[in-house]
Amino acid sequence: MRKLLRTLAALAVAVPIAAAVQPPAAQAVGPDLLPVTVTNNTGRGDAVYLYVLGVQLSSGRLGYVNQGGAFTAWSGGQIPPSPAPDVSIGGPGNGGSTTINFPRGFSGRVYFSLGEKLKFYLTPDGLVQPAPWAAGDANQNILFDWSEFTYNDAGLWLNSSQVDMFAVPHAVTVTNSAGVTKRTGDLVANGRDNVINTIRGTSGWANTVYTRSDGTVLRVLSPGKAAGAGLLSSTYLDSYISSAWNAYTGKTLTVVPFADQPNTKYFGRTSGNVMTFTNTSGAQVASFNKPSSASVWGCAGDLPAPNDQVVGPISRTLCAALNRGTLGTIDTQPSTNAADFYQNNPTNVYAKVIHANMADGKAYAFPFDDVGNFESLVNDGDPRSAGIVLSPFSGGGGGTTTAVSLISSLNNKCIDVPNSNFVDWARLQMYTCNGTNAQKWTFTGGTLTSQNGKCMDVANGSTANGAAVQLYTCNGTGAQQFVLSGAGDLVNPQANRCVDIVDVNPDDHAQLQLWDCAGTANQKWRKG
Repeated sequence: MRKLLRTLAALAVAVPIAAAVQPPAAQAVGPDLLPVTVTNNTGRGDAVYLYVLGVQLSSGRLGYVNQGGAFTAWSGGQIPPSPAPDVSIGGPGNGGSTTINFPRGFSGRVYFSLGEKLKFYLTPDGLVQPAPWAAGDANQNILFDWSEFTYNDAGLWLNSSQVDMFAVPHAVTVTNSAGVTKRTGDLVANGRDNVINTIRGTSGWANTVYTRSDGTVLRVLSPGKAAGAGLLSSTYLDSYISSAWNAYTGKTLTVVPFADQPNTKYFGRTSGNVMTFTNTSGAQVASFNKPSSASVWGCAGDLPAPNDQVVGPISRTLCAALNRGTLGTIDTQPSTNAADFYQNNPTNVYAKVIHANMADGKAYAFPFDDVGNFESLVNDGDPRSAGIVLSPFSGGGGGTTTAVSLISSLNNKCIDVPNSNFVDWARLQMYTCNGTNAQKWTFTGGTLTSQNGKCMDVANGSTANGAAVQLYTCNGTGAQQFVLSGAGDLVNPQANRCVDIVDVNPDDHAQLQLWDCAGTANQKWRKG
């Protein structure tokens, strides 16, 4: 599935690919109105304003949704564009939450602005959306961002997006009828500052950071938007593109665009500036001119991606490989080993630093960042609720102290958040060490914080043997205090008991508990 929505230069909200999916006959259908809780953990005192804008899928009409989930189509509109009515919903203050509702059969965006309402305009054809990378845009000095979604009979697709800019960090969640919650989009500690400071400090990229006159950093523009505004070299990626393209004059590129169809393959060779693809029968199926930097940033232009089963999938794969810097060196695409991404020079610094500062490594930093499932998307075919969490602008994950793994002397495995699902009450487990953020912990102020800013916690504040060790929102209680002693004991001082691997189980998925300190291998830990 491609990115749910793209920003259009003016006019209407597009219908995402997800809207075309039809549910299996026996699949459960979510409620007519899906409650979506917007939580404000920014640490800022600004007033928050919410907007739910998009398209009613049954009619194709563009409009907005109020807090209760009722849809109203836009009307009027002029050339030049006229101001749209104020359809803002009052959002939560810092530490609070506000619930809005998605009507089933709707696809669009949830905008959230801090400190000031957004300014929207109407033409006879639809809505003019904010475009703060454009000179003179009325929203240029407003701090805002958006999530994108489709909710229909096949379920919910909800993603955070950095395709156009990185501004207000936010996580997205969905909970199904079984009570299982999926979450993505969380930053590591000080992740927003890390992104901003890295971009500022990279030669040629400093102008892509936009700061308001009061000193507030409002956003970092994506390379395509920045280059279009003259803030980044329009030929920045050209030398790498040429090198990667020319590599296939003497060897073959194999594209396997569908993970569930490994026998569907296309083979590319370059002649001059044109890369031509054939199928397994040797028939020519697609050709592409060597793309410009702009075409790669936008996955468009010389890399057109029609919604078909051949040209589009090949183009999406090429674009992802060029953004990630793996084309030319990895000859079967898509490459799905994130360790190989962004190693080229010049590289997509924007995508690289955003992914590096996501707790689970996932983001939507360019239009086809979903190739290989590296996008910050939650999806469920049987949703019962969803959430958007506006994340801390600084701190939030334990400060700047280095994150470490906690390794058991019993089995040399790591304390792990199951499935990288950073939700409250996630029971911590042991798992083979793999270097992911699910296994990174930061010691600060007597707490152990995960890479999404939650704390290692004793369930219900229990001090008893067998109390579960879990992940939970940091709250400053004794249940979240842990000390790693010089002897390797990980002690909860409130209980005066040790973090223990249940039943001395050496296997993956073994769970953690508190138990009387006994000096045994299943209670001994070291930093890694």
